Amino acid sequence: MITTRWIDVPERDGARACTLAVHLCGQGPLAVLLHGYPLDHRMWLDLMHGPLAHRRTLAAIDLRGHGRSPGSGDPVHTMDLLADDTAAVIKTLSNAGAGVAALSMGGYVAFALWARHPHLVRSLVLANTRAIADSPEARAGRDAAIATVLTKGRTAIADAMLPRLLPPDADPLLAARVRTMVEDTPAETIVADLRGLQQRPDRGALLPTITVPTLVVAGTADPIAPLAESGAMARAIPGAHFLALPGTAHLAPMERPAEFAAAVGPLWA
Repeated sequence: MITTRWIDVPERDGARACTLAVHLCGQGPLAVLLHGYPLDHRMWLDLMHGPLAHRRTLAAIDLRGHGRSPGSGDPVHTMDLLADDTAAVIKTLSNAGAGVAALSMGGYVAFALWARHPHLVRSLVLANTRAIADSPEARAGRDAAIATVLTKGRTAIADAMLPRLLPPDADPLLAARVRTMVEDTPAETIVADLRGLQQRPDRGALLPTITVPTLVVAGTADPIAPLAESGAMARAIPGAHFLALPGTAHLAPMERPAEFAAAVGPLWA
Protein backbone atom coordinates (compact mmCIF):
# COMPACT_ATOMS: atom_id res chain seq x y z
CA MET A 1 0.00 0.00 0.00
CA ILE A 2 1.22 3.48 -0.87
CA THR A 3 0.92 6.15 1.79
CA THR A 4 1.66 9.86 1.53
CA ARG A 5 3.73 11.86 3.98
CA TRP A 6 3.99 15.63 3.92
CA ILE A 7 7.46 17.02 4.63
CA ASP A 8 8.00 20.72 5.34
CA VAL A 9 11.18 22.23 3.89
CA PRO A 10 12.12 25.55 5.54
CA GLU A 11 13.18 28.71 3.74
CA ARG A 12 16.91 28.82 3.06
CA ASP A 13 19.43 30.89 1.09
CA GLY A 14 16.74 32.90 -0.65
CA ALA A 15 14.66 29.85 -1.59
CA ARG A 16 11.12 29.85 -0.33
CA ALA A 17 9.77 27.29 2.10
CA CYS A 18 7.72 24.48 0.64
CA THR A 19 5.82 21.35 1.57
CA LEU A 20 6.63 18.19 -0.36
CA ALA A 21 4.34 15.23 -0.88
CA VAL A 22 6.38 12.02 -0.53
CA HIS A 23 4.68 8.77 -1.49
CA LEU A 24 5.94 5.73 0.42
CA CYS A 25 5.73 1.97 0.13
CA GLY A 26 7.84 -1.09 0.77
CA GLN A 27 10.32 -2.11 3.42
CA GLY A 28 14.02 -1.94 4.08
CA PRO A 29 16.60 0.83 3.53
CA LEU A 30 15.40 4.03 1.94
CA ALA A 31 15.44 4.68 -1.82
CA VAL A 32 14.14 7.98 -3.20
CA LEU A 33 12.64 8.24 -6.69
CA LEU A 34 13.03 11.50 -8.61
CA HIS A 35 10.70 12.13 -11.54
CA GLY A 36 11.40 13.94 -14.78
CA TYR A 37 10.03 17.16 -16.26
CA PRO A 38 7.11 17.88 -16.35
CA LEU A 39 5.91 14.74 -14.60
CA ASP A 40 5.34 13.65 -11.00
CA HIS A 41 5.54 10.62 -8.70
CA ARG A 42 2.99 8.72 -10.77
CA MET A 43 5.64 7.82 -13.33
CA TRP A 44 7.05 5.40 -10.71
CA LEU A 45 3.79 3.63 -9.77
CA ASP A 46 4.51 0.42 -11.69
CA LEU A 47 7.84 0.07 -9.90
CA MET A 48 6.31 0.87 -6.52
CA HIS A 49 3.87 -2.00 -6.96
CA GLY A 50 6.66 -4.36 -8.05
CA PRO A 51 9.44 -6.43 -6.48
CA LEU A 52 11.69 -3.50 -5.57
CA ALA A 53 9.30 -2.70 -2.71
CA HIS A 54 10.41 -5.96 -1.08
CA ARG A 55 14.01 -4.68 -0.98
CA ARG A 56 13.63 -0.97 -0.22
CA THR A 57 11.34 1.59 1.32
CA LEU A 58 10.52 3.50 -1.84
CA ALA A 59 9.91 7.23 -1.50
CA ALA A 60 8.62 8.87 -4.68
CA ILE A 61 8.93 12.62 -4.23
CA ASP A 62 6.67 15.14 -5.91
CA LEU A 63 9.18 17.92 -6.48
CA ARG A 64 7.92 21.39 -5.55
CA GLY A 65 4.98 22.40 -7.71
CA HIS A 66 4.53 18.90 -9.15
CA GLY A 67 1.89 16.29 -8.38
CA ARG A 68 0.50 16.86 -4.92
CA SER A 69 3.29 19.21 -3.79
CA PRO A 70 2.06 22.82 -3.91
CA GLY A 71 4.17 25.35 -5.74
CA SER A 72 6.34 27.71 -3.71
CA GLY A 73 6.28 30.58 -6.19
CA ASP A 74 10.01 30.38 -6.85
CA PRO A 75 10.54 31.78 -10.36
CA VAL A 76 13.35 29.32 -11.12
CA HIS A 77 13.67 25.70 -10.04
CA THR A 78 17.43 25.33 -10.09
CA MET A 79 18.79 21.83 -9.79
CA ASP A 80 20.54 22.89 -6.57
CA LEU A 81 17.21 24.01 -5.11
CA LEU A 82 15.56 20.70 -5.97
CA ALA A 83 18.60 18.77 -4.69
CA ASP A 84 18.43 20.57 -1.35
CA ASP A 85 14.72 19.71 -1.15
CA THR A 86 15.62 16.07 -1.79
CA ALA A 87 18.31 16.20 0.87
CA ALA A 88 15.73 17.47 3.37
CA VAL A 89 13.47 14.51 2.55
CA ILE A 90 16.28 11.99 2.94
CA LYS A 91 17.37 13.47 6.28
CA THR A 92 13.76 13.38 7.50
CA LEU A 93 13.21 9.75 6.55
CA SER A 94 16.59 8.13 7.21
CA ASN A 95 19.69 8.40 9.34
CA ALA A 96 21.66 6.35 6.84
CA GLY A 97 21.19 8.17 3.53
CA ALA A 98 19.37 6.65 0.58
CA GLY A 99 19.65 5.03 -2.78
CA VAL A 100 18.58 7.44 -5.50
CA ALA A 101 16.79 6.49 -8.72
CA ALA A 102 16.22 9.40 -11.06
CA LEU A 103 14.92 10.05 -14.56
CA SER A 104 15.84 12.92 -16.91
CA MET A 105 15.46 16.14 -14.89
CA GLY A 106 15.53 13.95 -11.80
CA GLY A 107 19.00 12.86 -12.94
CA TYR A 108 20.15 16.47 -13.03
CA VAL A 109 18.82 16.80 -9.48
CA ALA A 110 20.72 13.64 -8.52
CA PHE A 111 23.97 15.09 -9.88
CA ALA A 112 23.39 18.24 -7.81
CA LEU A 113 22.60 16.07 -4.78
CA TRP A 114 25.91 14.23 -5.21
CA ALA A 115 27.77 17.54 -5.61
CA ARG A 116 26.18 19.14 -2.53
CA HIS A 117 25.28 16.22 -0.20
CA PRO A 118 27.33 13.17 -1.20
CA HIS A 119 27.10 11.68 2.30
CA LEU A 120 23.36 11.17 1.76
CA VAL A 121 23.72 9.11 -1.44
CA ARG A 122 24.22 5.33 -1.12
CA SER A 123 23.72 4.38 -4.78
CA LEU A 124 22.57 5.95 -8.04
CA VAL A 125 20.26 4.85 -10.85
CA LEU A 126 20.49 7.40 -13.66
CA ALA A 127 17.81 6.82 -16.28
CA ASN A 128 17.43 8.69 -19.56
CA THR A 129 19.48 11.64 -18.37
CA ARG A 130 22.51 13.67 -19.46
CA ALA A 131 25.64 15.09 -17.86
CA ILE A 132 26.09 17.96 -20.33
CA ALA A 133 24.61 21.43 -20.04
CA ASP A 134 22.10 22.81 -22.51
CA SER A 135 23.54 23.95 -25.82
CA PRO A 136 22.53 27.41 -27.12
CA GLU A 137 20.01 25.66 -29.35
CA ALA A 138 18.57 23.75 -26.40
CA ARG A 139 18.28 26.94 -24.36
CA ALA A 140 16.41 28.56 -27.21
CA GLY A 141 14.11 25.52 -27.25
CA ARG A 142 13.38 26.05 -23.56
CA ASP A 143 12.45 29.67 -24.31
CA ALA A 144 10.12 28.47 -27.05
CA ALA A 145 8.52 25.99 -24.65
CA ILE A 146 7.99 28.77 -22.10
CA ALA A 147 6.27 30.86 -24.78
CA THR A 148 4.14 27.86 -25.75
CA VAL A 149 2.84 27.16 -22.26
CA LEU A 150 2.16 30.85 -21.61
CA THR A 151 0.29 31.43 -24.86
CA LYS A 152 -1.22 28.04 -25.72
CA GLY A 153 -1.36 26.19 -22.40
CA ARG A 154 -0.33 22.83 -21.04
CA THR A 155 -2.10 20.78 -23.67
CA ALA A 156 0.20 22.28 -26.30
CA ILE A 157 3.22 21.30 -24.20
CA ALA A 158 1.90 17.75 -23.95
CA ASP A 159 1.27 17.65 -27.71
CA ALA A 160 4.86 18.72 -28.36
CA MET A 161 6.48 16.43 -25.80
CA LEU A 162 4.68 13.11 -26.17
CA PRO A 163 6.32 12.17 -29.49
CA ARG A 164 9.72 12.70 -27.84
CA LEU A 165 8.91 10.97 -24.56
CA LEU A 166 7.45 7.77 -26.01
CA PRO A 167 8.00 5.73 -29.20
CA PRO A 168 5.37 5.84 -31.95
CA ASP A 169 4.09 2.36 -31.07
CA ALA A 170 3.65 3.11 -27.36
CA ASP A 171 0.62 1.68 -25.59
CA PRO A 172 -2.16 4.31 -25.89
CA LEU A 173 -2.96 3.91 -22.20
CA LEU A 174 0.67 4.65 -21.32
CA ALA A 175 0.58 7.73 -23.53
CA ALA A 176 -2.63 8.84 -21.80
CA ARG A 177 -0.98 8.42 -18.38
CA VAL A 178 1.93 10.59 -19.45
CA ARG A 179 -0.35 13.23 -20.97
CA THR A 180 -2.35 13.40 -17.75
CA MET A 181 0.79 14.13 -15.72
CA VAL A 182 1.98 16.83 -18.13
CA GLU A 183 -1.41 18.53 -18.29
CA ASP A 184 -1.75 18.39 -14.48
CA THR A 185 1.49 20.33 -13.98
CA PRO A 186 0.80 24.04 -13.36
CA ALA A 187 2.09 26.49 -15.98
CA GLU A 188 4.17 28.34 -13.38
CA THR A 189 5.88 25.07 -12.43
CA ILE A 190 6.64 24.28 -16.07
CA VAL A 191 8.19 27.73 -16.53
CA ALA A 192 10.26 27.48 -13.34
CA ASP A 193 11.49 24.02 -14.37
CA LEU A 194 12.46 25.19 -17.86
CA ARG A 195 14.41 28.11 -16.46
CA GLY A 196 16.23 25.77 -14.08
CA LEU A 197 17.01 23.33 -16.88
CA GLN A 198 18.46 26.17 -18.93
CA GLN A 199 20.77 27.16 -16.09
CA ARG A 200 22.06 23.74 -15.08
CA PRO A 201 25.84 23.30 -15.26
CA ASP A 202 27.84 20.74 -17.17
CA ARG A 203 28.47 17.75 -14.91
CA GLY A 204 31.18 16.04 -16.95
CA ALA A 205 33.86 16.75 -14.35
CA LEU A 206 31.60 15.39 -11.61
CA LEU A 207 31.21 11.92 -13.15
CA PRO A 208 34.64 10.52 -12.18
CA THR A 209 34.03 11.57 -8.56
CA ILE A 210 30.97 9.33 -8.18
CA THR A 211 32.09 6.55 -5.85
CA VAL A 212 28.80 4.84 -5.03
CA PRO A 213 27.37 1.87 -6.99
CA THR A 214 25.77 3.29 -10.12
CA LEU A 215 23.54 2.04 -12.92
CA VAL A 216 22.98 4.07 -16.08
CA VAL A 217 19.84 3.19 -18.06
CA ALA A 218 19.21 4.34 -21.62
CA GLY A 219 16.59 3.83 -24.30
CA THR A 220 17.85 2.91 -27.75
CA ALA A 221 15.16 5.15 -29.30
CA ASP A 222 15.54 8.08 -26.89
CA PRO A 223 15.76 11.37 -28.85
CA ILE A 224 16.43 13.44 -25.72
CA ALA A 225 19.25 11.49 -24.00
CA PRO A 226 21.04 9.79 -26.93
CA LEU A 227 22.25 6.23 -26.48
CA ALA A 228 25.90 6.95 -27.33
CA GLU A 229 25.98 9.84 -24.87
CA SER A 230 24.50 7.69 -22.11
CA GLY A 231 27.11 5.01 -22.75
CA ALA A 232 29.91 7.55 -22.52
CA MET A 233 28.45 8.85 -19.26
CA ALA A 234 28.44 5.33 -17.82
CA ARG A 235 32.07 4.80 -18.85
CA ALA A 236 33.05 8.03 -17.10
CA ILE A 237 31.60 6.87 -13.75
CA PRO A 238 33.98 4.43 -12.03
CA GLY A 239 32.53 0.92 -12.00
CA ALA A 240 29.13 1.97 -13.35
CA HIS A 241 26.89 -0.59 -15.06
CA PHE A 242 25.05 0.25 -18.26
CA LEU A 243 21.69 -0.98 -19.52
CA ALA A 244 20.24 -0.12 -22.93
CA LEU A 245 16.57 -1.06 -23.32
CA PRO A 246 15.77 -1.80 -26.99
CA GLY A 247 12.99 0.19 -28.57
CA THR A 248 12.37 2.42 -25.56
CA ALA A 249 12.38 6.20 -25.73
CA HIS A 250 12.72 8.65 -22.83
CA LEU A 251 10.64 6.95 -20.12
CA ALA A 252 12.33 3.58 -19.62
CA PRO A 253 10.91 2.95 -16.11
CA MET A 254 7.38 3.36 -17.48
CA GLU A 255 7.92 1.63 -20.82
CA ARG A 256 9.72 -1.44 -19.41
CA PRO A 257 9.11 -1.47 -15.64
CA ALA A 258 9.86 -5.19 -15.18
CA GLU A 259 13.19 -5.03 -17.01
CA PHE A 260 14.07 -1.78 -15.25
CA ALA A 261 13.33 -3.32 -11.84
CA ALA A 262 15.34 -6.45 -12.69
CA ALA A 263 18.37 -4.30 -13.52
CA VAL A 264 18.05 -2.19 -10.38
CA GLY A 265 17.51 -5.22 -8.10
CA PRO A 266 21.19 -6.28 -7.80
CA LEU A 267 22.18 -2.70 -6.97
CA TRP A 268 19.73 -2.74 -4.10
CA ALA A 269 20.40 -6.32 -2.96
